[in-house]
Amino acid sequence: MSMSASLSEPSSGPVPALFLSHGAPPLVDSEVWVDQLRDLSRELPRPSAILVVSAHWEAAPLTIGSTDASTPLTYDFWGFADRYYETTYWSPGAPDLARTVESLMPDGEPVAHDPDRRLDHGAYVPLTVMYPDADVPVLQISLPTLDPEHLLGLGRRLAPLRDAGVLIIGSGFTTHGLPYLTDRRPEATPPTWSAEFDAWAHERFAAGDVESLIDFRNRAPGMPYAHPTIEHFAPLFVALGASTDPEQQPDQVIDGFWMGLAKRSLVLA
Repeated sequence: MSMSASLSEPSSGPVPALFLSHGAPPLVDSEVWVDQLRDLSRELPRPSAILVVSAHWEAAPLTIGSTDASTPLTYDFWGFADRYYETTYWSPGAPDLARTVESLMPDGEPVAHDPDRRLDHGAYVPLTVMYPDADVPVLQISLPTLDPEHLLGLGRRLAPLRDAGVLIIGSGFTTHGLPYLTDRRPEATPPTWSAEFDAWAHERFAAGDVESLIDFRNRAPGMPYAHPTIEHFAPLFVALGASTDPEQQPDQVIDGFWMGLAKRSLVLA
């Protein structure tokens, strides 16, 4: 199946891949983050569709979410104010993209479908800022594994989508040690483990050191506090794999901290 035949109105050339630190729903109340994300979206070519791999959906085998625009959002969080559960994002479904994603998977590797699962907050929270009109088709797929090497391979298989104007987003968080936070104010000083992991990640990204990034559980300072579970760093590897060269020096377009957690985000050519 050719890209041009399967996706409508592609952009004029490849679009970058992104790794976004997406934040909890209240991050949309941060003027700094909203401004940073809006500035980023303005610099990107307009995508023909968006494909999101979020830290909040682990399912094996690879699972393709709903392509029906009428499927409600997945409010996969607890304990927040009612208004966060009233957010809507009625983006068009992306059935053509879903078929193309499935066609890119290797023979013998199963692909599942979950027609009841629409976008979770790892997908729709940043998109409400980047594309507030919800006029770009969006598809979410699961993380089929947390193994960095496997996810790099998944990203490589998805990379041809970029030539059809598909924006591939790995949505996680550069640090995510929620159990170890003692100050949960948005402006909190980052804990040492968060600051040290973020500084290490900044250096490794700047060096194009994929080998160290793959082995972050053993090499990065601040572990395991920065990632007591690793699903929020895992989407990075899909984005790296989908890029032109995983060992490139990506644009580190967003940095800083929110609630002490590092929100470093990348644009990968």
